[in-house]
Amino acid sequence: MEPLADDWEERLADLWATIQDHTGGEFVAELETLLAQLPPGSATASFERAGAQDSTGHPDLAVPLYREALEAGLSGERRRRAVIQLASSLRNLGQAEESVTLLERERNRTSDALDDAVAAFLALALHDVGRHDEALSLSLSALAPHLPRYQRSLTDYARLIVERPAT
Repeated sequence: MEPLADDWEERLADLWATIQDHTGGEFVAELETLLAQLPPGSATASFERAGAQDSTGHPDLAVPLYREALEAGLSGERRRRAVIQLASSLRNLGQAEESVTLLERERNRTSDALDDAVAAFLALALHDVGRHDEALSLSLSALAPHLPRYQRSLTDYARLIVERPAT
């Protein structure tokens, strides 16, 4: 982890919480002020820059920054977020096959609070590549644990969608 001022993460979170109050250029400029406090070549800085580009409508500019962050050794929750966000950007740019590959690999790599996000974005990518039954099954499987009732039924239906014989 890179050394940061005690309140750096809090100031970053505050900035992200107000993104809608800024133009894209203003947001990126304010973010760059915070990122200037990180060392050159910082994986965190590359990730945050990528997220800013993505969030201001420039997934094409975000993709190389996500890759840079991952190659620079981004770790922890930010690493997993970078994979999810990279895959989402790739899907938005018409590269759904690569998105599926990244998210399937990520799904098998680890398990944490972002599992449902991985599943949701993988379902979108699967849909885009024409794997509709898998996309629906995955979506229902991710949703089932959050329901107050019918978890077992929905989980069974999700399984049956992908196990039924092709017609």
